[in-house]
Amino acid sequence: MSGPKRDDEPRFGGDEEEAFVGATEGSPPAPPAEPDAASSDEPAVDAEQDTDELARAQAQAQEYLDHLRRLQAEFDNYRKRVLKEQTRAVELASEPVMRRLLEVVDDFELALMSANDKPDFDRFLHGVELVFAKLMDTLRAEGLERIEANGRPFDPERHEALLQTGDGDGDPTVADVLRPGYTLRGRVLRPAGVRVERK
Repeated sequence: MSGPKRDDEPRFGGDEEEAFVGATEGSPPAPPAEPDAASSDEPAVDAEQDTDELARAQAQAQEYLDHLRRLQAEFDNYRKRVLKEQTRAVELASEPVMRRLLEVVDDFELALMSANDKPDFDRFLHGVELVFAKLMDTLRAEGLERIEANGRPFDPERHEALLQTGDGDGDPTVADVLRPGYTLRGRVLRPAGVRVERK
């Protein structure tokens, strides 16, 4: 049994009680705060800057690629040109030698014609000796020299031992030249084939 209501107790009822209940139990959440206009523009500006930088980087990369391709094409052309010039230089270098050797060929032909017309061994031998001397002069003018080997100490860089005789303990010596050797401008073109003897 409830006692009489006191004047100092809070009283709820009617519209005031409904307003209180609505505020505490089913109130919708507060709407989100409106974003600041300045902060909403920053991501869009950053995206545009990134796009511009990417486009510039791609353009620069394409420029470097084009430059590299041009350099590669120029190098290929340069390599082909140098190879052609080197081949031409070798061909031109042999031309004077061939011109001088043609004179030797002419002399050989004259000697053979003379031997057919008038068989004379002495004259034919003399003509061949003259042609051989001319040939050797031509080769010497181009830097060809015969290796002097007979009676000299054996040198494996200039001599090739084809035979070996003697059973002594002395240093090997060239006893006989079986095949002449030659140098061309100071370098061994063909070593002399020799018989080596130990005494």
